[in-house]
Amino acid sequence: MIRKKKNVAIVAHDNRKADIAEWVDWNWKALAQHSLVCTGTTGKLVEETITKKCQDNDFFAPTVTRLKSGPLGGDQQLGAMICEGKIDMVIFFWDPMEPQPHDVDVKALLRISVLYNVPTASNRATADFMISSPLFDQDYKPEVKDYQSYISRNIEL
Repeated sequence: MIRKKKNVAIVAHDNRKADIAEWVDWNWKALAQHSLVCTGTTGKLVEETITKKCQDNDFFAPTVTRLKSGPLGGDQQLGAMICEGKIDMVIFFWDPMEPQPHDVDVKALLRISVLYNVPTASNRATADFMISSPLFDQDYKPEVKDYQSYISRNIEL
C-alpha cells in the first residue's frame, strides 16, 4: 500500500543536479507534503532548495533522508529500501550522455524499481506527470507480481 504521505526518492547524476534542483524549486509545495530520500550530494541540494522555499513561505520543511553517494553505495541503499517497501516512488534524473563508474548500480536500482512496481521517472516530463497525478496525494495499492513460484522453484544439483 502506498500511503497518502509518500516516501519519494530523488536521485540525480552530476550533469543533472542543476536540473533536479530547479525541478525541486518549481515543485517544492507538492514535495513538502511527503518524506524525501536522496543519494549523496543530490540530498544536500534538495534539502537546501526545499528548506529555503519552505522557510520563505511559512511551510514546514519535509524530512530529507540522505544516503551515501551513488558510486559509494547510495544506489544500492536505495534499492534495498525499495525491496523493504520503504520507497513509494523514484525520481531519477540520470545522464544518458555520460558513462558512470557505477552503471551496474544504476541498472540494478532501475531493475529493482521495475521488479517491485515502484513508479519511476527518469526525466523531468515524467516526474511532472507523476507529481501532478491525483494519485500523488492519495492512498494507492499497486499490483505487485507474485514471485512465489520463482522462490519455490526446484533446483537440481
